Amino acid sequence: MSCARDLLRDSPLPRLETQMLLQQVLGVSRAWLVAHDTDPLADDTVATIRALMARREAGEPMAYILGTREFMGHDFQVSPAVLIPRPDTEVLVETALEMLQSLSLVRPRVLDLGTGSGAIAVSIALACPQACVTATDSSPEALHVAQANARQLGAVVQFFEGNWYQALPAATTPFDLIVSNPPYIRSDDTHLAQGDLRFEPRGALTDDANGLQALVRIIEGAPTWLAPGGALWLEHGWDQAADVRQLLVQRGFQRVESRCDLAGIERISGGYL
Repeated sequence: MSCARDLLRDSPLPRLETQMLLQQVLGVSRAWLVAHDTDPLADDTVATIRALMARREAGEPMAYILGTREFMGHDFQVSPAVLIPRPDTEVLVETALEMLQSLSLVRPRVLDLGTGSGAIAVSIALACPQACVTATDSSPEALHVAQANARQLGAVVQFFEGNWYQALPAATTPFDLIVSNPPYIRSDDTHLAQGDLRFEPRGALTDDANGLQALVRIIEGAPTWLAPGGALWLEHGWDQAADVRQLLVQRGFQRVESRCDLAGIERISGGYL
């Protein structure tokens, strides 16, 4: 009969990943696992663990296998219907919260376009509970995940299904802040066939064109949905900051700038009406 120590020894995966899979199946802490690594495991439990190990060895992201990913200090449910939240996107949330604080509004209105797992919208709602947060997505499966995250984390977010601004009711009150992490990878980018991206929803990664199509649509439509003085902030690719800034200026935005992620790459750009 196998034990955790045997599985850790024989696993082709990094030790930490194997430990995480063991903790997931056994429902125990890492400390418990270390203290009980020689306890015998039932055959069906071992089979379940080995099946998860095989999925990971085949390249499936740990986030999808475990069903969760940490973002902004919260654990978000994820599935293959949504992008896996990444630390790079935290600069978008941090900037959004900074903008909301500077606006000094009693009930600021925030819109998150293409919310996916809801990581951006839910994080803003949790950090700024006085905000009225709305989120949209064209995927009903993604919205199901986002709504589950909002419920589980206790965030108040209003969700609408549809493509970008088309999801919003016609009588919607203008927003003070619009944020989005849209698909911005070029269709010919080789990274789409590598690593975790192979398993993530393609429509949330690329516009199947030059990577700017969704960004253009969001920027073009923003003045219709923003209140005077409102802000728009967008995540984009590592080499798209100059293009996005130009698009913002052309659409009439002021105080346009870009901000860097943890790696020092210009990751988001935005401006004010």
